[in-house]
Amino acid sequence: MMRHVATISVLTLAACSPAPVEQLDLYTRTVPLIEVDGLLFRDLDRDGTLTPYEDWRLTPQQRAADLVERMTLAEKAGAMVVGNLPGNAPPGEPATGYDPELVAAMVGERFVTHAVSRLSTDTRALAEANNAVQEAAEQGRLGIPVLLTTDPRHGFTELAGATTIGGQFSQWPNGVGIAALNDPALTRAYAELVRDDLRAVGFAQLLGPQIDLASEPRWPRNFDTYGEDPEVAAQQAEAFVTGLQGGADGIAPGGVAAVVKHFAGYGASDTGFDAHNYYGRHSRVSSEEWPLQMRPFEGAFRANPAGVMPSYSILLELEIDGEPVEQVGAGYSRQLLTGELRERLGFSGVILSDWAITNDCTELCRDGHPAGEEPTFASVSTAWGVEDLSRPERFAKALAAGMDQFGGVDDPAPLIAAVEQGLVGEADLMPAVTRILEQKFALGLFDAPFVDPEAAAGSIGTPEELARGLEAQAASMVVLEGAGRHTLGPGSKVVLFGLDPAAASAAGFVPVSDPAQADAAILRTRSPSELLHPGYVFGAMHQEGSLAFPADHPALAFMALLPEGMLLVADVQIDRPAIMGPFKDRAQVLLASFGAGDRALLDVLTGKIAPRGQLPFELPSSMDAVEAQRPGMPADSRDPLYSLGLGSTGQ
Repeated sequence: MMRHVATISVLTLAACSPAPVEQLDLYTRTVPLIEVDGLLFRDLDRDGTLTPYEDWRLTPQQRAADLVERMTLAEKAGAMVVGNLPGNAPPGEPATGYDPELVAAMVGERFVTHAVSRLSTDTRALAEANNAVQEAAEQGRLGIPVLLTTDPRHGFTELAGATTIGGQFSQWPNGVGIAALNDPALTRAYAELVRDDLRAVGFAQLLGPQIDLASEPRWPRNFDTYGEDPEVAAQQAEAFVTGLQGGADGIAPGGVAAVVKHFAGYGASDTGFDAHNYYGRHSRVSSEEWPLQMRPFEGAFRANPAGVMPSYSILLELEIDGEPVEQVGAGYSRQLLTGELRERLGFSGVILSDWAITNDCTELCRDGHPAGEEPTFASVSTAWGVEDLSRPERFAKALAAGMDQFGGVDDPAPLIAAVEQGLVGEADLMPAVTRILEQKFALGLFDAPFVDPEAAAGSIGTPEELARGLEAQAASMVVLEGAGRHTLGPGSKVVLFGLDPAAASAAGFVPVSDPAQADAAILRTRSPSELLHPGYVFGAMHQEGSLAFPADHPALAFMALLPEGMLLVADVQIDRPAIMGPFKDRAQVLLASFGAGDRALLDVLTGKIAPRGQLPFELPSSMDAVEAQRPGMPADSRDPLYSLGLGSTGQ
């Protein structure tokens, strides 16, 4: 990230200084610079003297220790929440930036200095919008910058609350595609690209990677995990965190703080539903299965991630040291956050809650919106097991469990109320605030919070980056059937389903509408799902229900129209482990993809890129087998149609 010394008023002061050091690049707007012994510093509190927390020669620990003592209760509480940056467009319309009045109120009145952005716009506008947030933060009493965080933006599949539309960022396969490649060196290089892109537009933290073990095939979030092989997931988690943060020793200069998620057992859904929803709040993990669920996190911890996000789930069956786990969401469990995460695994970073765990769960949260009524995010709560507590009581219980910071909280008033009501002492906030500030100092935000929009526009989504993402999409595919026969000759006449005819033409094929005139058929579709809970926001968005393709599925109807024996190439995007029987029985060539565009598939079919993926989870043979397997045990369904780790040879 480029940082510049701004040409603004400079106050020259005499002071004793450490041994001569090289000037750090500074980037400032309204905050004045002061000079001490020939070096420049940002005068964040505007008092004309070099306050210790302004001194970039000191360690992050020294600077944080000084600053936390200067903060009021309201400022400490503001540091312990992550707000939602408000868009500048009416609901339903695309935003090009953030609402300046709402940002000023969030930063200047409620002292919120961490915020998530879901703004999807062009790169230059995104960088300018993030700079505007930092300029608002400069006006604060202590000049504390905002740590801007984001959900992943480089993955193929967009899902509200999990990923953000990529805009001009290069697009790579979903997490399971990275697992299918099973190449830690490539994963680290990918994470380095993500790091550079995010810092270029002003993001210093990623709410990721998602490293839950994908042990329950029906679970909607499988697509962005590293699959269900615990060792593969552990290796990819370590590689990604290392690349994202800039090394294996924690945050390096120019790095992006990783928040690995969701600790732990989130993917072991008891019923296959997601714990964003009241009806999916339980996971089922035995004490024997628990170490397997922990392996991806153990891998990530080898690279010292900055943060950990606990899961929403209440864990059924689990006992730790002979004691049943309290039946509350993980963010409220002292056994999990302090006992397992802090003490057993030695994690010393920031524990950041997932969104909405302190919200009230109303009747709409529990029962869903009535038929015909559009569900809204206002009804979302994930306060599982603590629904009967007040909001201040929830903050106090989570802090007692080991939580440091609360995601999706725009107003820290309930946390302040918890202190004022005696539920938690102000001194009890100090360790959390100190950890949070140390990371922000390590990221360099107090010295250079601004970015260069022009440089960002020129460095993100370059032809080289786009080509790398496209190659990974194609290479991650798995050939399930027809190894060695998955290419088609140039000029082949093809009848298409789910694939853009213009893309097929550009690849050298001749699209036709009549199957009788075609040399081959190319079919693309996705894992099946059912709309079972339309009254819930996430129930309406998530893939739920059966993994079997229904008899009236359009892709099966297309296959039925093809002449007997016609060459069929079928590609199924595996968001959840689909039951592939109908395609196995008919397609001469069957591919599994994990987030790939039409061009990536066509690069495979023309022989431009060789698929080399291995299945990141098994593909079951029937729903009976799915329902009989253990949610917490990976790869345990009866007689899977395709086994975990099946290679691109199809053998």
